Amino acid sequence: MSASPHDISRRVFLVAGGSLSLGVAFNAAGATGVRAGTETRAPFEPNAFIRIDPDDTITLTMPRVEMGQGTYTALSMLIAEELEISLARIKLAHAPPDASRYGNPRAGGAQITGGSNSVQGAWEPLRTAGAMARVMLVEAAAQEWRVAAAECSVQDGVVIHAPSGRQLAYGQLSQRAAGLPLPQQVTLKAPETFKLIGRPVKRLDAAEKVNGRARYGIDARLPKMRYAAVAASPALGGKLVSVDDRAALALPGVRQVVRIDNAVAVIGDHSWAAKQGLAALKVVWDDGPAASMSTAGIRKKLEDGLARQDAAVARAQGDTDAALRGAAKRLTAIYHSPFLAHAAMEPINCTVDLRADGCDVWVGTQAPTRARDAAVRASGLAADKIRIHNHLIGGGFGRRLEADYVEQSVALSRNVQGPVQFIWSREEDIQHDILRPAYADQLSAAIDAQGRPTAITHRVVGSSIMARVAPPLFRNGLDHDAVEAGLGPYEWPASRLDYVREEPGAGMVTGWWRGVGPTHNCFVVESFVDELASMAEKDPVVYRLALLPERSRARAVLELVVQKAGWDVPLRPAAANGARRGRGVAVLAAFGSYLAQVAEVTVNAAGDIAVDRVVCAVDCGIVINPDTVKAQVEGGIHFGVSAALWGEITIKEGRIEQSNFHDYRVLRLSETPKVEVHIVLSREAPGGIGEPGTSVVLAALANAVSAATGQRLRSLPLRPNSA
Repeated sequence: MSASPHDISRRVFLVAGGSLSLGVAFNAAGATGVRAGTETRAPFEPNAFIRIDPDDTITLTMPRVEMGQGTYTALSMLIAEELEISLARIKLAHAPPDASRYGNPRAGGAQITGGSNSVQGAWEPLRTAGAMARVMLVEAAAQEWRVAAAECSVQDGVVIHAPSGRQLAYGQLSQRAAGLPLPQQVTLKAPETFKLIGRPVKRLDAAEKVNGRARYGIDARLPKMRYAAVAASPALGGKLVSVDDRAALALPGVRQVVRIDNAVAVIGDHSWAAKQGLAALKVVWDDGPAASMSTAGIRKKLEDGLARQDAAVARAQGDTDAALRGAAKRLTAIYHSPFLAHAAMEPINCTVDLRADGCDVWVGTQAPTRARDAAVRASGLAADKIRIHNHLIGGGFGRRLEADYVEQSVALSRNVQGPVQFIWSREEDIQHDILRPAYADQLSAAIDAQGRPTAITHRVVGSSIMARVAPPLFRNGLDHDAVEAGLGPYEWPASRLDYVREEPGAGMVTGWWRGVGPTHNCFVVESFVDELASMAEKDPVVYRLALLPERSRARAVLELVVQKAGWDVPLRPAAANGARRGRGVAVLAAFGSYLAQVAEVTVNAAGDIAVDRVVCAVDCGIVINPDTVKAQVEGGIHFGVSAALWGEITIKEGRIEQSNFHDYRVLRLSETPKVEVHIVLSREAPGGIGEPGTSVVLAALANAVSAATGQRLRSLPLRPNSA
C-alpha cells in the first residue's frame, strides 16, 4: 500500500476555547465529513476527535472501548503516526453516547466495540484525521514565520524550520491553525515511512492494570453509595409473584428490598449485607411458558430445521443437486454446537444515581448508546438527561454489547434514594447470560472416483441475533453473520450455503459471543474437510492445498503453519499407558483476516484431553502492534480451548443448569498449551484479530482429537470415548 491523497474538502473544523479540535466522520463507505461551529458543510457528523490545547495537551476522544484487546493503544498509534508524535503524548477520553459522531462504520454506524473491527473501521479515518491536523499545524507555523510550508518539518509534535532554526510546539500553533482554511487533500504516510505502526509498543493501559490503578465499572465508588444484590427469575422469561422480605430486613446493614416484574434486589450498606439479605428472601416465581424448555427439546427443533423447505440461500454456485445425484460417493454429516456463556472475569455490574432531574450510570459497556437507551426506557427520562460514565471492561466477548443489566439496574433504582451499585453474582451472571446460539449444521459432499469433491452443501440452523438487534440487516430470512465462513476459504466446483432461523423458545434470548457464525462454521467446515480427506485417504494438509487457490492468503498461512509446526515430523508417543496423541489442522478466512492452526493433543485412557501445543499463522493485513496481535491470538486460543473442551450450557425445566466455574469449566493456568504465533508480513488493509483465534482453534482441536482416537466427534464440547 502506497501513500495516497485523501480528499478532505468535506471537513468540519471546530474552534472551542482557543483549541484546535478536528472531527473526522465516516459512513459505511468510508466517506468523511466535517462541521465548523454551527455551519455544516457535509452530511456526516464527526465521530473521532483530535484536540490540541494551547498547553500542548493532545487528546484523542476514543470512539471504541478497551476490554483487553488493545484498542486504546492501536487507535492511538494511528493518530500518533500521522501527527508525528510519540504515543506517550496522547491523552485519552471516553466518547459519550453519540452514534452520529462515534458510530462504527464497520457496524452499520452503531456505536459499538465488537466484531473485531475497531482497527478496520478506524484505519483510514483516524490516520486522515492525524494527517490533516499535521498539515494545518505546519501551515500555521509557515504563516507565522512567513516561509513556505514545504520548508518546514515535524518532529515529536514540534514544527521546525531548519534554515532559520526556528520551531514551535503544536500547542503554540493551535489557535492559528484553528482559523486556517481546510486543505483540499492530505497524503497519508507510506508504510515504509512508518515510525510506530508495525512496531511492538507497550500498551497504554498496561501499567495501571498491573499497579491496580485501572478503574473498571465494578470499581465505581460514590459518596453515600449503597450496594445491591440481585436475583431474577430462575426460569427464562419468568415473573415475580411475591416476596417475603421480613427475615432479610431484620439483618444488620440491610436497608430495603426493591422489586420489578421479573427481579428483586436487596439494598445494603455493603455488598455482604446485600448478599446475605438476598439469601434470606422467600421468593415465589411464576416460571411461565419456559418451564417445559430443555436442551433435548431445543436440539430436536434445530434438527427438524435441517429438513425444512424454506431455507434462505446465502450462496449458490453450480448445480449441487445434479452433482450429488451423480456422485461416485457421497458424504453427509450433521454437527451440533451448544449454547455458550461469556463468563467474563468482571461479573455484570452497574452503578446508578437516579434523580428526578437526571440519571448517571457508571458501567463498562461495549455499546454506550444502547446503555443510554436502556436507561431512558427504565427511567422515563429523556436521553439528554442520561449520562453514561464508561469504564475499562474486565472481559466483554459480546456480553457487554447488551444493555439488559443497565435497564434492570435503573428500573430497580426507581425505588432507591441515592446512588446504588448493582452486582450480579457469578451464578446470576451465568444463569441469566445472553448466550451464544446453539446450532445444528448439515453438510453433504459429492465425491468423484479420485476422492475429490465436486459439490458441497451446508445448511445452518439456529437463532438469529441480527433479527433481534438489527432487523433491517435480517433480510429475506437470512442472517449473514450466522453463515459467515460457512464454506471456508476453499474453491468448490459447486456449492450451496443456506440458513434456517429456529429460535430456542419462550424467554430465551441469544447474543454475540467471541465470534458467532465463524466459531461454529469453522468447526463444522474444517471437521468435514478432514472427513473428506480421510475418505480419500489423503493427508489433511495435502487435501486442503488442493482446494485452495495458488498464491491465496489462506494457502499462504496454511503453508506457513505446517512448516512452523513440523507437520511432517511424527509426534512423540504419549508417556502414559493407554494415552494417544494426535495433531489437527484448520484454516479460517473471516473478519478480514486469514489464520491457520495446528493443534497437538494427548488423550488419556479415560478420554480426557490435554492440549499440548497450538501453532498459529496469521495474516491480518498491516499489523499495527505485533505484540497486541500475538496477545490477542494467544488469548483467543485459550478462550477457544475452554469452549472446545468444556463449554456447554444446558437447560432443564426452563432453567440454565450451570452456575459457576465448577460446572462451567474454563482453562486453568496449569492446563494452558504452548502457543506459537507467526505473523505474515502484509501490505493489505488491516483485518480483525480479536475473534479469529478462538474460531479456528475449535476445529483444529476437533481434528487433533480425531487423529489421536480415530473417533470423529461431530458435537462440541469434545468428549471422546475412553480407550
